[in-house]
Amino acid sequence: MKNIAILGSTGSIGTQTLQVIAAYPERFNVEVLTANNQVELLAEQAKRFKPNMVVIANEEKYPRLRELLKDEDIKVYAGSEAISQVVQASTVDTVVTAMVGYSGLLPTINAIKAGKTIALANKETLVVAGDLINRLVGEYKVAILPVDSEHSAIFQCLVGEHANPVEKILLTASGGPFRGKDLAYLKTVTPAQALKHPNWHMGAKVTIDSASMMNKGFEAIEAKWLFGVKPEQIEVLVHPQSIVHSMVQFADGNVKAQLAIPDMRLPIQYALTYPERLPSEMPRLDFASGMGLTFEKPDTRVFRNLALAFEAMRQGGNVPCVLNAANEVMVAAFLEGKVSFTAMSDVIEKTLEQVAFVATPVLEDYVASDREGRVKAAENLKKMCM
Repeated sequence: MKNIAILGSTGSIGTQTLQVIAAYPERFNVEVLTANNQVELLAEQAKRFKPNMVVIANEEKYPRLRELLKDEDIKVYAGSEAISQVVQASTVDTVVTAMVGYSGLLPTINAIKAGKTIALANKETLVVAGDLINRLVGEYKVAILPVDSEHSAIFQCLVGEHANPVEKILLTASGGPFRGKDLAYLKTVTPAQALKHPNWHMGAKVTIDSASMMNKGFEAIEAKWLFGVKPEQIEVLVHPQSIVHSMVQFADGNVKAQLAIPDMRLPIQYALTYPERLPSEMPRLDFASGMGLTFEKPDTRVFRNLALAFEAMRQGGNVPCVLNAANEVMVAAFLEGKVSFTAMSDVIEKTLEQVAFVATPVLEDYVASDREGRVKAAENLKKMCM
């Protein structure tokens, strides 16, 4: 029986993690649930799964959560500091980091220091502070098991390969809702259009990142840290069917791929049950159905965020941290109708030029870079809208 803490239990990954847990009640116990704002759903989850502790990040929602759970034997807390503390509980075995954005960094650091296994769905943790996270993982001897479908695929391809040299990682991307479109078209798209992903059901922020291909840039940076490869060893391929979740090319020229239906419950289950593969009732691929698998290169002139992410990865230091900060500001602005889809890249690029470079950042540098990146991005956005 594994005791699980889910950070971000009301989001897409969090709710699907609970579906996996519900399918194996003899294997998993929910110990901690946290959410940002969705207090009603958090309370509903708590009543069903009976965790020891729940945390609502938005402290204004605390009285409502207390009221909803007044008849339950569940400890109720509020605030980001509480989230960073509950992951350290001695009763927690595995922490599923399903929070969105920079907010997942400090809880993940605390969980690592407490010796917890990390099921990592918060890619921004490694984007922002990959070098620091890897050093902490080595120091505290914990395991990070990837939950993103692409990184789970790479991980599965590498199982059993031990020290066999990797020549290249082939990171697949669906292409999002705007695959094949040009810049002129992208300048006119609305948030409603960008939120219509063809293959995956995700939260709003991740869906916009997918549409702009920033999500794939983040995944490339994450892959660098998870699998110890150089930027030039990572190639992004647009694969609109989302069946091949990623591939690994080895030094002898052989390529291994992981294929499955596009359903996040599969990589979530693999992360929670590794090294076992438990039976599931999810649909199987039908190779005799005539399905086609196609691949193409992404157009980084149109999807500039992907190029910006690769450049940030090559520069290293605090640059990916600034990239993430500026992107979070711009995605929020786009969703609020304050900026066009293509202008997001303009502001992100300008912000990267303005924040001072730190080659070997420590935690305090990451915190400062994130803060400065947000301030500069907001200023650049304001100038653009004047």
